[in-house]
Amino acid sequence: MHENSNTPRESEAITGVILAGGQARRMGGQDKGLLSLAGQPMIHWVLEALAPQVDHLLINANRHHHRYQRFGHPVIPDRLPDYPGPLAGMLAGMETAATGFIAIVPCDAPLLPGDLVARLAQTRDEQDADIVTAQCGGRLQPTFALIRCTLATDLYEYLTSGQGKIDRWYRQHRLAVLDMEEQAEAFINVNTPEELEDLETRFRQE
Repeated sequence: MHENSNTPRESEAITGVILAGGQARRMGGQDKGLLSLAGQPMIHWVLEALAPQVDHLLINANRHHHRYQRFGHPVIPDRLPDYPGPLAGMLAGMETAATGFIAIVPCDAPLLPGDLVARLAQTRDEQDADIVTAQCGGRLQPTFALIRCTLATDLYEYLTSGQGKIDRWYRQHRLAVLDMEEQAEAFINVNTPEELEDLETRFRQE
């Protein structure tokens, strides 16, 4: 990640965590990160966009570890059983990262903007936040976020108490919201075969 100043907070390293641990029920249980898009697994496009923005990368996956390992980054499973949702992947990343913050993105968002992490970090610094998440169309996009890793114990307790809503956990901490209305396409993701086909058409046209 390119540094803009020498202040301790802004120069702190960030680990990117790609969330690929879900069950993808609406995709018939297929592993979304490995679905083909323009001749490459979808996670390829996410990695390509995220890698220049962070200092380290982790892939959170609960299936097909050997296939994800081919991308050359550590693959970490959820610590908790039974697919408890994206928060479990975030927890795995927070516990594994050796940096102060992780930047999370989903594996099915191949139009990730190249300045996402820098903008999240700038908002963190301006508002002294522990968590920064993106917002578009008046709605939070909670799987695009920057999270302080020291919150891992709190998140573990939240999950093991039976809670699972991302927004609710975020709001228990110093949360800042980054409005990205002008980059709405960044949050186009793939939940159905039809959405994958639409995205394939878009990639072919570019």
